[in-house]
Amino acid sequence: MSFINSPRFLRRALLADAVVSGATGLLMLAGAAPLAGLVGLPEALLRGAGASLLPFAALVAWLGTRARPGRTAVLAVVAVNALWVIDSVLLLALGWFDPTALGVTFVAAQALIVAAFAEAQVIGLRRAQAQLSA
Repeated sequence: MSFINSPRFLRRALLADAVVSGATGLLMLAGAAPLAGLVGLPEALLRGAGASLLPFAALVAWLGTRARPGRTAVLAVVAVNALWVIDSVLLLALGWFDPTALGVTFVAAQALIVAAFAEAQVIGLRRAQAQLSA
């Protein structure tokens, strides 16, 4: 059985999202001042975004530990991830701030990683539902 067809794929995708979101949240919250200088984004923005990631990471981690994560809850995580990606693109596209090259890379990399988590979660949810139907 391939990894993506594993019944644990959805839970692993959720747990990976939780770990990365939590680590990013801690980095942005605790390191907002030095990070702001490196990435060219306001310290308050980094601190606020970091603070918002911590409860999200805790909720996603809890969801990833369930034997069968609820469909609605997983879709809510996917929606929040999609919103993060959209906000990241808007932050870069609308010129609200003037990030450094490292800042552009930081925001773009986060958006790509979060989009990948959302896609993995959708795939995992589909696989889990198919297995329940079989």
